[in-house]
Amino acid sequence: MITRLSLTFVLALLAAFGQTPSTAVKKSVPAKAASTKKGAPLRTPWGDPDLQGVWNDATSTPLQRPNGTKDVLTDEEAVDFQDKLANDLSRDRRDGGPEADVNRAYNEHWMDSRRLKITADHRSSLIVDPPDGRIPPLVPLSTEREKARAARAAAGARFNRGLPDTYRDASLAVRCIIRTDSPPYLPTIYNNDFQIFQSPGFVVIAPEMIHSARIIPVDGTPHLGQDFKQWLGDSRGHWDGDTLVVETTNFRTDDGVIFQNANPATYKIVERFTRVDATSLNYEFTVEDPTTWTKPWTARIPWTKIDPGEQMYEYACHEDNYDIVHFLGGARAREQRGEVK
Repeated sequence: MITRLSLTFVLALLAAFGQTPSTAVKKSVPAKAASTKKGAPLRTPWGDPDLQGVWNDATSTPLQRPNGTKDVLTDEEAVDFQDKLANDLSRDRRDGGPEADVNRAYNEHWMDSRRLKITADHRSSLIVDPPDGRIPPLVPLSTEREKARAARAAAGARFNRGLPDTYRDASLAVRCIIRTDSPPYLPTIYNNDFQIFQSPGFVVIAPEMIHSARIIPVDGTPHLGQDFKQWLGDSRGHWDGDTLVVETTNFRTDDGVIFQNANPATYKIVERFTRVDATSLNYEFTVEDPTTWTKPWTARIPWTKIDPGEQMYEYACHEDNYDIVHFLGGARAREQRGEVK
């Protein structure tokens, strides 16, 4: 687990060993550069665009545009849209019966209240391409991938019935291995903060959720070999004008690692981080996998710099790792008592 202290230590080591600023070719892009009150772009001491700080991406704007909704709403429409989303997302509601109540066991006290606001530009979806704001149609799965999905579904069903065959029946999220710390970054119910660190030749992104930190070379270092797979994939960045562009491949093939269950063998994500001003950053990602979707698609999410007085604390997720012995022991005990149906 990488803590904030160890991240600082890593960055100090990188600087000590003489890492140099990115040598990637820089191109101009039609993005508004961050600036100070005097109008000068915000830069690091070594000249790269400065993305550092703690940022929050919470919003109620859905990933996909609801059917029948236009792409950009008027002020009046935006108020109605936001109110409806806030009501739908509220975990203090007590309608829907006992099952709904159990699913809302973590009430609004534990949630990120910023997630109840739509984006300031009044878009009705985070997806900006295709123009309809919807994820493109899926490509028919191969027989092998159909079997893999069926096996994962069966494992999840066993775990939910309290009868796991093995610890691997629990999802990666339940086992505290990986959750929303793998790209792309999307808003969720809580822990929507991200801390960005920079040193010459490197950018580090540390999400609040779980414990991962992506250490991204921006010095022209080539990708790892295709046989080397990682939970967060292999990320390589470069500066395109004032935008940090990060391409990530080489994800592990474990079920649940890849976004939207895409195919690790053909999946690629390209992220763009553009500082808009002192308190705003645009995060944009494009996912591409010709064996999952009929075409690539892109989403854009505004990030807001949080108040300097607000801190990001370590998210220590261990409970289900410790509890796996109870999950498995309880399942075996139920089997011995003949309770299995």
